[in-house]
Amino acid sequence: MLIGELSRRTGVNAHQLRYYEAHGLLEADRGANGYREYDENAVLRVKQIRHLLGAGLSSEDIAYLLPCAVGEAPELPGCPELLAAMRSRLQRLDDQMARLAQSRDALAYYIDAAERTGTESYPPFDDADLEPVPA
Repeated sequence: MLIGELSRRTGVNAHQLRYYEAHGLLEADRGANGYREYDENAVLRVKQIRHLLGAGLSSEDIAYLLPCAVGEAPELPGCPELLAAMRSRLQRLDDQMARLAQSRDALAYYIDAAERTGTESYPPFDDADLEPVPA
């Protein structure tokens, strides 16, 4: 099937499909006319990629995990190397969430402090474009 049909069948735009191919996640043959040609397995592979991206895995992580993926969801075997890769990614996500929570708490603190000190704004803002108005 050509890239347009794969795009229609998976709901993934052609640009993303080319990205997957460039990163080794998806394979295509080239026809005599130079067009990408995908086999039926490409539909399943794209669905697997989408699920793994949805889990927060990077393209690099997915390239490592994908050869072991089974089914659309996909299921992954519990071998030590795969578990280590997934645990590493989970730790990175936990670290990012902790940093975001700290930033959120700090911003909430500043908002609360500003609300307690009054409602004057300085410098004055023009509501139309939120740019400071010259004094």
